[in-house]
Formats: sequence, structure tokens, C-alpha cells
Amino acid sequence: MAAQLYETTSGRLFHAGAVAVITVGLPARGKTHASRSLCRYMRWLGVSTKVFSVGNYRRERLGSLSEEWFDPHNEEATKTRLQVADKCLDDLIDWLQTGGGQVAIFDGNNVTESRRKQIHDKLLAYDIHPLFLEFICNDPDIILANIRSVKISSPDYVDWVPEEAVNDYKRRIKQHEEYYETITDTSLPFVKNMNAGEQFIVNNVVGYLQSRIVYYLMNLHIQPRHIYFARSAPSLNDNSYKADANLSEEGKHYAEKLKDFMLAYHEKKNANIGSGEQRLLSVWTSTQKKDLETAIPFVNEHIAVRQQSVLNQLNPGESDGLSESELQAKFPEDFEKASDNPYRHRYPRAEVNRKR
Repeated sequence: MAAQLYETTSGRLFHAGAVAVITVGLPARGKTHASRSLCRYMRWLGVSTKVFSVGNYRRERLGSLSEEWFDPHNEEATKTRLQVADKCLDDLIDWLQTGGGQVAIFDGNNVTESRRKQIHDKLLAYDIHPLFLEFICNDPDIILANIRSVKISSPDYVDWVPEEAVNDYKRRIKQHEEYYETITDTSLPFVKNMNAGEQFIVNNVVGYLQSRIVYYLMNLHIQPRHIYFARSAPSLNDNSYKADANLSEEGKHYAEKLKDFMLAYHEKKNANIGSGEQRLLSVWTSTQKKDLETAIPFVNEHIAVRQQSVLNQLNPGESDGLSESELQAKFPEDFEKASDNPYRHRYPRAEVNRKR
């Protein structure tokens, strides 16, 4: 988790106000994946963020719908789905206004200019800054891979035969294509993502918070990969940050066992996939002694090890080395604040900010 950034009296960060991110694009273009990933990133920064999914609202209220419900010529179905989308948008606005939120992500198709203008004007009326994210993809392999890996496992296709689900979803895409209008209004703040990051167009994006959103999206990838987290091995003084102690004998044994386990596990995974999909193992560690020494067995096996200072433990200041009872006795007020809000509170002389 990133170091906590400064907080205004409203509880929001950066004096950036409330931001609504609105996705745009045909189905199976990566909107939901990007929405969820962006939400996790913003929360990691300490920004109160939530995804409002039009698809989830529809399923909760209408259940799984047949193909004709997505036909643009079915006026009754279109009206009903629009009402559900409006309810989702109203809840988003309410959360930003009264629920303590700062960034809300409106995950839907929003494929017409008129619909986007309606959303834009409504958000501005509530002093919410809109940012449109359009996902454009004309690579059939990426689209098919997205349908197979994500869409046919959604609640809409429970108990369906996979190929039938794929064909049904392709028909749903065709129905949306008929009235899809790409963003052309340059007065809107928007980002266009072409073919899963192949090209980006950024227009009228202002402010630090929106810029961070754009930066993250430009570095987002869709390739599957595995990340394993492991604690550092026991040191000669685990209770003290300032001591920066070396590994104990038990810690050295742990480091060897960790290396043996990871190499065997990685080799087993690579044996079950094609050679073109295999990835080399790499290890990231902080610059503290116990972490570096935990990685030494990997170095001895010629595994790439990268030192990252951002992985260092935050300096606990005057609370360093104290037990919970000692903390409560020495810093009663701080102890209570830390119990109520452990993420934002820091003990005296503790590290408050670290540039990420």
C-alpha cells in the first residue's frame, strides 16, 4: 500500500474534488477489467474509490436476459435498461456527495454521444468532474480471448455450453455496433485506449488526480502473470526497524527452503504451459538487510534479484521496538488513533510520506 497522501478538510485528497470515470465502448473491450484494476490502484493510493457496474445492476434487478433484450430496436427493453443505468448513476452521485467517496467508476457501454452528453451535464450539475475512458479494439484475437476468458464465465451464462455462450455474446456485440458512436466531442475530457494499449489519445485531461489515472491506464497490461508474496526470513532482531539486523540461523534455513520451494513450483508451472508463454522467475526485495539476505539463495541460483527501496518497511519512529502494551502505556492517545485509523495515523517521528 502506498504512503498516505495529504488529506483536505473534506476528507478528499489533492484538493481535486470528486471525479467520475465513465467507460465507453463495445462489449468485450476490457472496460470492466480496467475499471476494477483502476479501483484497486486508487485505493492503494489512499483515494476512496468504488466501481458502479451497470451490468451488475441489471442482473440484480432483471436477472439474466435473453438476446432480444439487447436489440436496439426493442424500445421497451431499451427503456428498461436505461432506467437501470440511471439508477446506477444516481447511486454513484449519491456516494460521491454523501458517502465519503472521491473517485467513482461508472462501468457501462455508454456508446452514444447523446447518452454521454446527458451523463456529462448531470455530473457537472453536482460539481463532479467527469473523465471518459473509451476502449476501442479491432483485433479479433483480443476480443475472442476476452470473451472466452471472462464473459462466458459471467452470471449471464451460467450452465451454458461454452461455444453457445461465445456465439450469443458475439451477437450481443453486433447489436451494440449498430448504434455505437466513438467520442468526437473534443470539449469532453477523455482517453482513448486502442487495442489494449497499442495507442492512446488523451484530450482535455486536467489536474493531478486525473493525470494519475491516465498514467496508470497507460501502464496497464492484460497479459496474465503470477506474483508471489513472501515474508522476509527471521532476523536477529525482528522487533526493531532501526537495528536492521542480519538473518538468524533460522532465517538462513528459511531462505534456502523458500528458494527450493519457489524454483520447484515455478518449474512445475512452466512444464504445463507452452514454451511461448513461459516467463522467467525474478525476485524483488527491499534494501533492508533481512530482505536482501533472504534473496541470497536466489542469487546463488543465478535468478535475477532487484532491490526496490519502495518495498522498505515504513519507519515506525518512536514506536520502534515497543510491544502493544508498551505502546498503549507510552502513547495512549496515539494508540487509540492508530486503532481507529491504522492507515493514516503515524506515531511520533514515524515516516509519513514516501514517494512512490
